[in-house]
Amino acid sequence: MCDDFYKKTSLKWDKEQLKNRYGVLRRQYVLVKSLPDRSEFSWNESTGVIIGTDEAWSDFTKGHPDAETIKASGCSIYKQLCTIFSEPMTNGKHDYSAELGGQVPSSLPSLEPLGRIQEESSSSSEEVEDVADDPDAVQLSAPGLISSRKRGRRGIDDAIAAAILEMAAASKLRTAAVKQRNARYSIPSCIKELDEIEGLEERVYFAAVELFNNPNAREIFLSLKGDKRLTWLHCKCVAPSNALE
Repeated sequence: MCDDFYKKTSLKWDKEQLKNRYGVLRRQYVLVKSLPDRSEFSWNESTGVIIGTDEAWSDFTKGHPDAETIKASGCSIYKQLCTIFSEPMTNGKHDYSAELGGQVPSSLPSLEPLGRIQEESSSSSEEVEDVADDPDAVQLSAPGLISSRKRGRRGIDDAIAAAILEMAAASKLRTAAVKQRNARYSIPSCIKELDEIEGLEERVYFAAVELFNNPNAREIFLSLKGDKRLTWLHCKCVAPSNALE
């Protein structure tokens, strides 16, 4: 399965990494699946956003801190997750959401499903041999059935790959956004603007340099118009107790 995943995604992940990511995906699926069943939440299928009142989110995230991410950005890969986890459970896998009665577990169940998928992916020849050894099974296990199972596994593998790729892309976008924000509101940029303020007392200057360790302070400072910056600096630096935390 690792080789097939690499072919689809160009990501060299070992079995343990795939298990961990599979666990993350399953946890996300169970969380998202449970929310629309609650009257205080609604689901926007086109955007993947889950809408709920602040009070509803506050109550839910107290018991499920993982849901903070879903609250902030929704779940755009929910369809892929449904493909992975809500398939008919006829091959030894467990429908965790059904077993739990729609409740979200406080900890993830074992990662057996991935192991099952890996075992099945590596044992196609064994299935054929088993069928050949059992004359009665030949009647029941036609080649079409084996092909159907293989197609089903490929569908699940593709869905996992697609979901992980989308998560990776979202992570890269977030990382790029953070880097862009940090570059725009950098300490050197703040100091450059600080140097251009006329009549700035030395003590306020050095207090401001310390204040610029706070990224929020840097953003506020650079967002203010030039004539407002000096007033803001005096408010923050002359009375350090009022500085941004």
